[in-house]
Amino acid sequence: MVGNRHGSVAAIKYDTERAAASRTAPMPISAIDRAAWRDLAARAIEPNGYYLPEWELAVSASARGRAGADVLTAPTATSRFTPGQLLGLLPVVSLWRAYRIPLPALVSADPYGSLEVPLLDGRHAIDAAATLLNAARTNGARALLLRNLTLDGKVFDAFAKAGARDGIAPLILQSHARACLDATQDAERLLRDALGAKKLKELRRQRNRLAEHGAVAFEVASSPSDVSRALESFLALEASGWKARRGTALAQHDGDARFIRTATGALAAHGQCQIVTLRAGARAVAAGIVLRHQDRAFFFKLGIDETFARCSPGVQLTLELTRHLCADPAITAADSTAAPGHPMIDPIWRGRLPIGDVLIPLRRDDTVVAAIRSALALRTALRANARRALHAIRQVRETSS
Repeated sequence: MVGNRHGSVAAIKYDTERAAASRTAPMPISAIDRAAWRDLAARAIEPNGYYLPEWELAVSASARGRAGADVLTAPTATSRFTPGQLLGLLPVVSLWRAYRIPLPALVSADPYGSLEVPLLDGRHAIDAAATLLNAARTNGARALLLRNLTLDGKVFDAFAKAGARDGIAPLILQSHARACLDATQDAERLLRDALGAKKLKELRRQRNRLAEHGAVAFEVASSPSDVSRALESFLALEASGWKARRGTALAQHDGDARFIRTATGALAAHGQCQIVTLRAGARAVAAGIVLRHQDRAFFFKLGIDETFARCSPGVQLTLELTRHLCADPAITAADSTAAPGHPMIDPIWRGRLPIGDVLIPLRRDDTVVAAIRSALALRTALRANARRALHAIRQVRETSS
């Protein structure tokens, strides 16, 4: 319960609306017609590789802690549109499922990648956003929380304009900026401007040291069969390092391994997934998964062989990926989907993409929304304190070892 004067009101109103919400629960994500979903993705006003059907359906089917998402849709409703088309789509979970907060709100579903931009038809984006808001309202929600939304994007603008029709304004709960790449630039000039001549010289020296173990080669797997083989190298690399020690490597959980194998193969069949690998001789020393949607690439994950840490294999792979993307006329930008201030990619990809969590009230002057906002703020503060305590414990252990 939220510890303020709105808490009891929110609980009472939630109890009275829970029955109505259960009668019109969001549709299971597996029930959506995949062809209509893919068609919408092709028309989307803003790309999001993590809400492509092949990716999100695989996540929802088996990924650890992310399975079983529902979906809000904006179906066509008038003769102006082709029957069976979708104008908007947003995978969602309840606020209780996302944060264990017992208040009536829906939250954009976590697709494993840190981007949750809904798919909106580029020709009717405001109408699509309004229909998704109404669908959430019909389902008994009092607010819709869009996490990891691009704050300068066309989707945010569409939701803001749709809410303004009803006198509702979105609330930005938190924001940050993360690394992105302007892939329309010349790669060598971009890298020189970002890193400087001295750093590039040091990286060339490290690459030469890597070459002592065999010729250094950068490989791009694109076909489903090549992606399937390259994925196994990636999974082995990821499971050999610090992610495995923290229990977050994909191969460590059967559901996660099943999701990534299914998703990458299915997307590769549509030309929307590549796995990039850096080799020294026959040995893979770094690998990464890259999704593609419209003119944008999304750098999902990186795995490295830590025995080559002195040669900076992750940086070396990212340099080659930068050259690869800048040379591809189909790609104009790449989202690192990394944490803000990431020590590896921030110095290389110097563009910054503003990302935030946006709470959209579904009624004007709703005290329940105030309770939801307070509960989310309290949870954020508690988690920040817990992270600081964990960091302090790790520092003590490292100092004493």
